[in-house]
Parts: sequence; structure tokens; C-alpha cells
Amino acid sequence: MITNIPGYPRIGSQRELKKACESYWTGKISLERLELTARQLRKENWTFLQAAGIDLIPSNDFSYYDQILDMCVTLGIIPARFQALRATFANPNCPELYFALARGYQKNNFDITALEMTKWFDTNYHYMVPEFEAAQEYQLYQPKCVAEFKEALSLGITTKPVLPGPVTLMLCGKIKDAELSYPQLLEKLLPVYIQLLEALQQAGANWVQLDEPFLVTDLDPAVSDLYHRAYSAIRQALPQLNVLLTTYFGGLEDNTVLALQLPVKALHIDLVRAPEQLDTILPILPEDKWLSLGVVDGRNIWKNDYAQSLALIEKAVNKIGTERLLLGTSCSLLHVPYNLDLETALDPGIRQWMAFAQQKVAEVMDLKQIAAGDLSPLADNQSAMISRKTSAAIHIPAVKARMADIRNVDMQRHSIFPHRQVLQQSVLQLPLFPTTTIGSFPQTTEIRQLRADLKKGVITEETYQADIRQAITETIYRQESLGLDVLVHGEFERNDMVEYFGEQLDGFVFTQNGWVQSYGSRCVKPPIIFGDVQRPAPMTVAWSRYAQSLTTKPVKGMLTGPITILQWSFVRNDQPRMQTAFQLALAIRDEVKDLEDAGITIIQVDEPALREGLPLRQAQRAAYLVEAVKAFRLAVSTVDDATQIHTHMCYAEFNDIIEHIAAMDADVITIETSRSQMELLEAFAHFSYPNETGPGVYDIHSPRVPTVAEMEGLLDKAAQLLPVRNIWVNPDCGLKTRKWPETEQALLNMVVAARNMRSKKEKAS
Repeated sequence: MITNIPGYPRIGSQRELKKACESYWTGKISLERLELTARQLRKENWTFLQAAGIDLIPSNDFSYYDQILDMCVTLGIIPARFQALRATFANPNCPELYFALARGYQKNNFDITALEMTKWFDTNYHYMVPEFEAAQEYQLYQPKCVAEFKEALSLGITTKPVLPGPVTLMLCGKIKDAELSYPQLLEKLLPVYIQLLEALQQAGANWVQLDEPFLVTDLDPAVSDLYHRAYSAIRQALPQLNVLLTTYFGGLEDNTVLALQLPVKALHIDLVRAPEQLDTILPILPEDKWLSLGVVDGRNIWKNDYAQSLALIEKAVNKIGTERLLLGTSCSLLHVPYNLDLETALDPGIRQWMAFAQQKVAEVMDLKQIAAGDLSPLADNQSAMISRKTSAAIHIPAVKARMADIRNVDMQRHSIFPHRQVLQQSVLQLPLFPTTTIGSFPQTTEIRQLRADLKKGVITEETYQADIRQAITETIYRQESLGLDVLVHGEFERNDMVEYFGEQLDGFVFTQNGWVQSYGSRCVKPPIIFGDVQRPAPMTVAWSRYAQSLTTKPVKGMLTGPITILQWSFVRNDQPRMQTAFQLALAIRDEVKDLEDAGITIIQVDEPALREGLPLRQAQRAAYLVEAVKAFRLAVSTVDDATQIHTHMCYAEFNDIIEHIAAMDADVITIETSRSQMELLEAFAHFSYPNETGPGVYDIHSPRVPTVAEMEGLLDKAAQLLPVRNIWVNPDCGLKTRKWPETEQALLNMVVAARNMRSKKEKAS
């Protein structure tokens, strides 16, 4: 069997790429130094995979920011608003245009907004959304995949270039002009795609991986035709090129026949998410088509159960033999950390149940070895499986008893929203267009160093707490001077919105170097939920109480919701995910009640990942959404009517789940809308969303500072869609990654825009 890795982490085991990119953006290092770091990381990955014995080693899975953005630049999918900037940077290898597409550009007399950003299927990875305009003409602009293939070849390593497939590239983008259809767009893109594949073949590529994860989603019949047209054209132009059509994150289901009909050399399927599809595919697999079995989980960190994987491999071998079989991970290993060997502080008893990217590569090789008849790796694996199943650390009887005692009344607020709204306004006395932020404020070098010094024992807990209180004090006064109506404490004590809570809950463990990429240079270190979850003590109350003592304005208590903690953690796979979600909801419920008892009148429970957890198939969505809404309501419904519950969601389409968002019954929801120019808000308007809404009026993922007029224009759009009394004014997301000068100027502009709107509406009435 041939071994196949669909993709590998690219940030570096110590986040070398993140640090290099951020240093380049701030002018601390040169382009040459940035490129050197990138070459070193690519070399490390390729040489490791070669030494491990992997046959199909990926290239072009590296990216400075995002692989979809890479493909846009490669094919010249560059919106009109960037064309003048493109002309300024005539050298296509200059990264300024690339980073401008990702982050926006506000200098040298340019002021250009970035591309939209949204979640990659049901992961916590964000991609840049391509924009397709009718007037665009495509051509090879910066074929980095060819350069990286040649770079690997110079090291003596023949790789398998990885590209987003043409149909997936189109479907994950947005057509900006009504007169442009998908068939027309494919007609324009295909010649350039084929030209790129020809260049790879001429450079010596024997295999090319084309990722088409949309094949595991519900497809319109017209999309099926696009697949046939695209891959027939590629085969006709390049009959000798071995195309590995790669699917992941689910099963092919009703798209099975379509996928098997496409004229490609091999098909990769995800047997972790959908092992049952093997029984459907094997009897109808064409005799000339190879099959790649994704049996090692590329999305989670648990050790592979060799017995389960070997049963699938044996089934495939018995049907089609070994000559047409490839063996690999379910998807790219982008979604897991680099190397478990770096985790020297983990409890050895729990650590033995895990595998990170390097270990998953070894698991692929082990499975090949066992399938070939050498059973030596099997005993240790089975020992780890038994250890996990029988561990007393996983199960807490008190948690299971509390779960069994949950009742429907625990998920209901005392009164309906209109009654609550009157009570809350009488308590809070907020103006029209009240202004607030999403929660976090800039995490400066000093703040990060403070946390690091505490962990290293350089400073005492007393010194740390005093310095955090000082940061909170300064931030409260900054917000008051800016004129914000509802304040936050800034979250300076928090390393991450999920990790912070996990560190204080039973059932979690944490890594030292378990970094994964979320977007661009943003890396997160997801907690690991290994057992039953409960809250042993209050987590945020002292900080919130202190912040509220500094001001007469309301200060929001800030919590992360159960579904987001679930989605942004590596979750135990020995019980249903929703069972873990309800355990988390009970823990958050306890914190919500303690915050209210401490005098906090507004409590925000963020659920930015609620839609992210949505199953990719329509038939499975209703059941998930019902349970996700129950988990949120269980977390927040303990409060009195006068306590205002907020939630926040970002970077997701809401149209198809708006009824369920309403069913969450949060008093206020804040959402990302600025990059889409309030397009996302239309779902709330068409549905007549009953509660209050804060449409984000500026994009915090870009360093550019929006003008008052720009934000006022967005608020005007919002006021045409929603009742004015229900509109809040806020940024798209938390401000943790921004710098103070740009943050203060943007918030000042935001407050002025809100006051202008307030004045206009008051005069009109």
C-alpha cells in the first residue's frame, strides 16, 4: 500500500511562522528573513515525512496565511478594489498585495478593506473568501505551488502538490455580480487551472492532490454537472497526470456515484467521520480507480485504535487487493499540533492516549506494517486502548448524577423577552444605539509577559493580581473617556477564551506546545477534554466584581459558552459530544449565577462556534441545533428577568439557522457584519429577529481604522433592517490582537458614529 498524508501543519512547532509574519508586518525583520523561515519550515516537514517513509508527501500545503488565499493569488482572483495596489507592486513575488488581501491596506494613500473571512466547513480554521466579479480575467499570477514543488525537488524529495479543487474553490467564494453564473465562472477558471497543472507536470509532478470537500455536502444537480465538466476537461488536457481527488469531514453519501464517475486516478475518503461509506464504495469502485483510506484522525488528538482501523483496511484489501490502496490520515494534519514528544508536563497516564501530527504519521506507517503481517506495533496500542477505557480519572459520579437530573424548566427564562426588555431598560438606562465592545482589549507584550512570569515563578501571585487589577483599572478609565456605554474588564488574565476556562474546570488537560492555526498568524492551544467536566470554584467573579467597583456604568461579565468550549477543544471521543456539551453548560450555569449574585447586571456568554458545529448535511442539522440551543439555555436560564444575557457570534452565515439563534433567547446578540457590508444582517431582518442585535461596524482582524462616516453608513443600513430600539453598536469581535492606538481611534470613531445616529433618530422623532 502507498502511504498518503493530505497535508501537514505549517506554523512550526514553536509558532515560528506566526512570529516571523508578525515581525515582518511590523518591520522588525526583512522579507528575506521571512522567506528563510518559510523555507526552513517546509524543509523540516518534507524531510520528516520522507524519513518516516511516507510515499505521497504534500507540498503547497504551506501558506503564509491561508491556502484558499494562495489559490486566489495564484490564479489572479483579485477584486477590482485591489487592482491599483496590484499595479503598484508589479513584482508578483512581493507579498504586500497578498497580505493586503488578507488584512486590508491603509497606507500610501490607499484605504482598502480585506477579503471576508469565514470558517472552513465545520472546523475552527478560517479561510479568506474569494470574490468573483464578472469583469475579472484570470491568469497565472504567482504559481507558488510550482516553486515549492521545485524547492522540494532540489532537496531530493518528490512531493505531491496540494491544491483546492476548482469546484470547491468556486463554492467557497462569493459571486459578486448577478450576471455571472457558476458555469460561466468555471469556463473562465478552468484554462488557468489546467495551465497550472501543466506547469506542475512539466516540473516533474506525478501526483497532484485536488481537495474537493464539498463532495461531502448536499449538492444541487447543477453542481454535479460542474464537477463532471471540470474533471473531464482536466483529464482530457492531462491524461498522464495522476489526480488524487480528496474528500474529508464526512461521507460521500448521495454523491458517491458522482465521485466515482469523475475521471481521476484515486479517490480519498474520510473513514474517521464516515467509516460506513467504505461498504458502499467498495462494491462499485471502478477497476481503474485507486482508493485512499483516511483511517487516522486528522481532526482530533486521540491515539488511533489499530483494531478498528485494521478492520477497515482488511475489508478493502479483501475486495480490491493492495495495489490500488493508499493509506493515510482522514484529512490534513493542519488541525492538530505538531509533536506529542514536546509535552513533557502532561500526565503520562493521559498522555499515552494521545497522538499529534508526528505520531499520526507514525500510526499510518504502523498500520501499513501490521497490515503487511508484522504485528509488533499492535500490543502497545491495544494496551493504551484498554487503559483509557478502564481509567477511573475519566468518570465522576456526581457529574453523571447532575446530568440525569436536568429538567426542561432548567432551560427556560422566567418571562418572555418583551417583558424582560422593559425591566432591563429600567435598570440599565441605556441610550439609543448603546455602544460596547465584544470583550477583550489589546493583549500587550507586557500583559503576555506578566502571565509568562507567573507561570515561571518569576513573580508571585500577589504581584500578578495587582498588575492585572491595574490593567483593568486603566482599561475601565479608557472606556469611560471614550464614551462607551457598556464596559468590559478587558480579559487580561485570560490567555485564550477557551483555554482560560478549561484550566479551571475538572476533566481538562493542557499542552505546552499544542498550537494549531486558527487564521493567518492567529494560533490557539486547544484544551483537551479527557473526562467528565465540572466547575470546582468560581472562575471570573473576582475580576468582574473588581471592574464593576470602578465605575457606575454596567460592566459585562464575560464567559465562553458550552458549544464554543466544545468546538474549540479536543473533545473526548468515548461518549456523544452533546453529553460533554451539557456537562460544560452546567459548569457555565454555576458561573452565571455567581456573577449575578455578585451584582453583575449584564452577562455575555459567547457562542461564536455554534454554527461551526453544524453538521455538513442538512438532514442532521435540526437535531444538532436543538441540542446546541438547549445547552446554551441551560447555561444562562438561571438568571432573573432584569439580568441581561448577551451572546456573540462571528464569521458565519446565519440565514439557515436564524430560527435557532432566536430560540437561544439571548437578550442581545452581537455578530460580525462589517466585512460583508451588513449582508449577514439581512437574515435577522427577513426573519424579524425579536431580540436586540449588535451588528459589528468594524473589522477587528484588520489593522485599518474605519472612519466615522464608514461606520455611520453601516449603522444606517442596520437601521433600515432592524428596529432602532434594538440596535447596539460594537466591533465585529474582541480586540485582543490589536494595538492600543488603532483600537482607541477606532472606538472613538465608533462612539461618534453612534452619537450621530442617536441624534438623527431623536430629531426625526
